[in-house]
Amino acid sequence: MDALDILTDLENVIPYFQPIFSADEQRVIGYEVLGRYQSEGNIVSLGNFFLDDQIPEEYKYEVDLLLVQKALELVLKLEDDISIFLNRDADLLMYGHGEPFLQELLAFEKRGLNLKRIVLEISEGNYKGDFGQLDHLLQYYRTYGIKIAIASIDSDTNYFERIGQLNPEIIKINLQPLKSNAAAASFTDLLFSLSLLARKVGATLLFENIEMSYQLQFAWKNGGRYYQGYYLHPPAEMFIERDILKERLKGKFHEFITYEKKKLEALYSAAEYFQDKIQDILVRNKKAKYEELISLIVKEMDQIAFRMYVCDEDGFQISSNIFKGESGWYSQQEYIQKNWSWRPYFLENIIKMRNDRKGILSDLYSDIETGETIRTFSIPISGNDYLFIDISYQYLFDNDQLL
Repeated sequence: MDALDILTDLENVIPYFQPIFSADEQRVIGYEVLGRYQSEGNIVSLGNFFLDDQIPEEYKYEVDLLLVQKALELVLKLEDDISIFLNRDADLLMYGHGEPFLQELLAFEKRGLNLKRIVLEISEGNYKGDFGQLDHLLQYYRTYGIKIAIASIDSDTNYFERIGQLNPEIIKINLQPLKSNAAAASFTDLLFSLSLLARKVGATLLFENIEMSYQLQFAWKNGGRYYQGYYLHPPAEMFIERDILKERLKGKFHEFITYEKKKLEALYSAAEYFQDKIQDILVRNKKAKYEELISLIVKEMDQIAFRMYVCDEDGFQISSNIFKGESGWYSQQEYIQKNWSWRPYFLENIIKMRNDRKGILSDLYSDIETGETIRTFSIPISGNDYLFIDISYQYLFDNDQLL
């Protein structure tokens, strides 16, 4: 597609709208505006046009502004609680210091468009300008009620730092990496950190490129409030009925909830099973020293655990590690007096166990030494001391509802 063909045939530059659905209402809450070009009966994406470095910024701006104008003309007829997501490349946004674009929005405001409905999806991966000026412009736009969304994770930018600087209302996450098994594990870990950060800054997560049911389930499970993608509805020239997927989404969420409930019940049952097993040994061996006690527990949990040790309530290890290697269990004396209070949730879990006087089964995490995905069962054993039992990946795999 030649850029000149587009620039000399602007009548056939048209906006398409991809609906965005919400988890809480199960209905359309917004549309992302996408650029399309009508050519000989075919509809072609304008993505490559806007990404082409050879095309001057003023030409891109002309086409982009036309798309915005055509889109907002149609938006004026929409219900006034529907948001409109406009993709803005940072360089294009800074064209004319951002003033021409703002004036266009203000012209539509005079015609009844509430600018609080506008969400700017900022893409800044290749931005070479002054970030200070960009940030200043975005804060200026915010004074008109315009919201900011960061478009996607980009390895070329300090993504987490930028979220902290911009405090976006929406963080948009591309689920394309989930298609690759190799990338999925690291993506999940990254997303966990991102969801924590989003919660801290008060941002909403929007998952895009949802093309299959398992991606929708992933988005739902990982705190996504908003969803879009071909699995839900493709981009179209016209708006759709807001409740078109309400029953379908209710059904999918019911499936997800049922599945998660089963997993949570399995985790609860596993924790109760470990609690009863360990408590029985503790009651029958009240006078046993810790090394002897652990050796008794090893016999009971040989096919379940791969590491055990005792810490005091401040996190100092007061027993050696008992570790299961290829040739069986052995003692690692060098771990005595190491401190683990720096680990996430350690002290929080200690207080919870101390108050409840019962054990806790941890979330899934990657073991620092083995690199395997594991869980840890911890339980108060006497006074201010606590036993930690690391559950092997093999056991979790064999009981897959624990994964």
